[in-house]
Amino acid sequence: MDTSYPREDPRAPTPRKADGAAHTALTLGAPGPPPRDHFIWSVFSTLYLNLCCLGFLALAYSIKARDQKVAGDLEAARRLGSRAKCYNILAAMWTLVPPLLLLGLVVTGALHLSRLAKDSAAFFSTKFDDADYD
Repeated sequence: MDTSYPREDPRAPTPRKADGAAHTALTLGAPGPPPRDHFIWSVFSTLYLNLCCLGFLALAYSIKARDQKVAGDLEAARRLGSRAKCYNILAAMWTLVPPLLLLGLVVTGALHLSRLAKDSAAFFSTKFDDADYD
């Protein structure tokens, strides 16, 4: 499906040369940017963030995307590069979110324990008189 602009009217008459033969002109669009394979990101995900082997999967898809780009199949390279990017994001999230949740639990637990300690210190410092037991 051609989505380039401006579009030509397919019903327009084709220009003819002086000898009467029809000719066609092929206009090529500007080539888009080459597909990204996210190879470096995948290597770091494999080495540092390889929880549940998501970094290794990202590296495998990055290598496949690079191979397809070299072979000239840019659409397959884009598809595989996109999948490598998704696995890299999953590896980063899977590695960064649990420590952040643990940090949040430790902070809220410390705040809760400090409040309990303050309340219990007030309880144990209460002085009772003999009149309280009557």
